[in-house]
Amino acid sequence: MEVPTINTLMVEGSFDDQILEMAQYIDTRKGSQALAPELEALIEAGDKETALKKIVDASSVLSSAPEKEYIPAYNLLIHLIRSSTELPNLLPTVLQNLATPPPTSPHNGPALSIHALSTIFNVLPADSKLRYPVLKTTLKLTSDCGMYETLQPQLKNVEKWVGEWGSSPEEIRELYLSIADTAEKFGDNDEFYTFLFKALQTIPAADAATEQARALALRLVKAGVNIPSRLEFDDLIALDAVQKLANTDPEAFALLEVFIGGDLEDYEEFNDEHDGWVDDNGIDHPIAFRKIRLLTLASLASQAPNRELPYNIIARRLHIPSEEVELWVIDVIRAGLVEGKLSQLNQTFLIHRSTYRSFGKHEWEEVAGRLDIWRQSLRGILETVRGAREAVVEQHGKEQQASANAVERAGRSLEIEA
Repeated sequence: MEVPTINTLMVEGSFDDQILEMAQYIDTRKGSQALAPELEALIEAGDKETALKKIVDASSVLSSAPEKEYIPAYNLLIHLIRSSTELPNLLPTVLQNLATPPPTSPHNGPALSIHALSTIFNVLPADSKLRYPVLKTTLKLTSDCGMYETLQPQLKNVEKWVGEWGSSPEEIRELYLSIADTAEKFGDNDEFYTFLFKALQTIPAADAATEQARALALRLVKAGVNIPSRLEFDDLIALDAVQKLANTDPEAFALLEVFIGGDLEDYEEFNDEHDGWVDDNGIDHPIAFRKIRLLTLASLASQAPNRELPYNIIARRLHIPSEEVELWVIDVIRAGLVEGKLSQLNQTFLIHRSTYRSFGKHEWEEVAGRLDIWRQSLRGILETVRGAREAVVEQHGKEQQASANAVERAGRSLEIEA
């Protein structure tokens, strides 16, 4: 659904001729000659809006058009209705017709319907509220027909679009949830999580305790744990509806806290205290178990003294045999949580950079401590540079003085000889 810079649709002939052409085509598809004469009389009477309504009411027959005629027929229909003052009332019928692909084209039918929907979307003004139902219909069609890939590239524009349309929070939430559901259906975890998160953001703080907010918050927490690529949770815990889970769903909130700042032992302790909860609530335990190990290793790296982490500590804290340590270190580096290199000789992981899983008072204190050390180190370097500079200046002064003394002695010697 690509938005062109100029919304044009080229159709030849006068408006009256186009209406009659459409009516004649519908009559042909129906196998009758009833509509065209009726519309001709309406046009002669100057009642074009009624003529358009009758065209739209009969437009479902276009689904029987041969594949090569389907798009031209809809282009003509779209051209006729887009300038009508009754477009908001005419469009729902057209969208309903397009929601079902034409049976005359079993293989290309969905693509034909999506093409017509894209045409409608693109010829509407960028700020038209009517684009919202067009997008909703397109989204449902792509989901029902397994054509998510045709819409996925345009998802980056959705937030801008709803802003241009002036959509209400409820409309935005409904659209975001539809996108999230479709993305989840087709295995696009990143877009699923992104739009589920955006949907929850549309709920104001005053409504954070509603059942809808609770249901979305629970779904989002579980998605955050289950999606392998999701390794950051600070943005999640900041949502009002998620914080309300501490009272309504303490187990889910406790699990989230484990992934925010806990380690492998905390996860195992959670499972011991809430036996069966993980499996009963749709948490993918193998994914969660692997993720908490990666996060535990990231925490160890961020807390390691002298930026060095011995293999034996990694093996002990991750509950793994020593021969697997390097594999887990490679995995945590690939995940982007840590940067460093392995020293097989010293059996040590040398850390260049590590990511804090959460940033609170303790982390600020640690940063402050490191800045102090850095400042003291810089002060020492500056003092060394200052001392060296002063020594150079002093040496230069001595050399200048020595040169002046030599010149003076030479002058005196010449005076004596004279």
